[in-house]
Amino acid sequence: MASETQLRVLRLLLQQQAEYSAALAVLVRYRTKRQRHFWVRPWIARRPQFGNYENLMAELERESHGDFKNYMRMEPAMFHELLERLTPRLTKQDTRFRRALRPGLKLAITLRFLASGDSYRSLSYAFRVPHNTISKFVGEVCSAIVDEYGDEMVSMPATENDWRKVSEQFASKWNFSHAVGALDGNHIAIKAPKNSGSTYYNYKGFFSIILLGLVDAEYKFMWVDVGANGSTSDCAVFNNSDLKEALENDTIRLPPAEVLPGDDRAISYFLIGDDAFPLRRWLMKPFSGRNLTDAERIFNYRLSRARRTVENAFGILANRFRCLLTTLQQEPETVKTLVLACICLHNLMRTRYPTLQNMALDREEDNHQVVPGTWRNEGALEDVRSATGPSQATLEAKEQRACLKHYYNNAGAVSWQTDMI
Repeated sequence: MASETQLRVLRLLLQQQAEYSAALAVLVRYRTKRQRHFWVRPWIARRPQFGNYENLMAELERESHGDFKNYMRMEPAMFHELLERLTPRLTKQDTRFRRALRPGLKLAITLRFLASGDSYRSLSYAFRVPHNTISKFVGEVCSAIVDEYGDEMVSMPATENDWRKVSEQFASKWNFSHAVGALDGNHIAIKAPKNSGSTYYNYKGFFSIILLGLVDAEYKFMWVDVGANGSTSDCAVFNNSDLKEALENDTIRLPPAEVLPGDDRAISYFLIGDDAFPLRRWLMKPFSGRNLTDAERIFNYRLSRARRTVENAFGILANRFRCLLTTLQQEPETVKTLVLACICLHNLMRTRYPTLQNMALDREEDNHQVVPGTWRNEGALEDVRSATGPSQATLEAKEQRACLKHYYNNAGAVSWQTDMI
């Protein structure tokens, strides 16, 4: 007969064995559940046979450049230029477990995302790349585009003569002298960032960051500010920008005041904007309010005709890269990189193929009536407006605008302007 002590020891051993067996069973079930049946899903492994990059894009390039352009939003030659220049930045080393994705595949998926705004899951089925892998490299590719092309494609004139060339374009195309850029801001819709409260919630009722841009007469962005939270007005973004600081400190190297054609008064060179911006010697905007005189309305028409360049630049930017018309799901910093990449690509294509999107732009008939561009029917970004009203104008700016009003109603008048008010 076993003693009481031996029985207690035996029961303790049996209990420990039972606990060990239970723990072992849990571990086995966990390992069985987590066991990979395959490292890459078979349908993804068949990418070379059926993926869009390896097959559809190759077919379109061989058979229909127009369809390739529609699919990628660029000519095949542009795609290959991007690939050649970005390959060193996008190339990764193979590992023992898998081969790195080819730079061309990553570039194609990223461009298709920018062009269509499709979800990563949708792109994963088309290109046969896992959606979580796509989410990791889209931002990297956009960052590579910005690093490679940013300084080359988005830059302000460096000298007084360069600024004069921009002004000459506004004068020849839009009959508005001494303008050196048109300024405006738009909202880029985003998913509400975690723990951000109402910081990014704008007055139009959605979450966004702000894109503020300065555009030349050829619809190219010379300067941009991206990333301010959506509750901020475009005037506030501008007031906190390095552009305003450079204008106030005269470090932007604008030409000195010069006489307008056919006149005897020296007028400063200036940006043009809408009523949300401050009226300054270096930033002209329309007369506001009701009961304007005919002379004031004519000045407003002449200025708004030139300012239409920035509206059209934003319009064709968003309709080429339709991701900007969706609600972007990435974090604000990643969205900022995506937007900057779109700006670089927009300017690159305006430089290489300046007539490519001209059919989408507003145009004027022989009688100067405006025919709206097709971009206006395809969706547009939401304008940013000041929630607090325009800031106090300086006396110097008011006097300059009065001189410009007089000029465009006399020596600088065009024959059709009275028909437009």
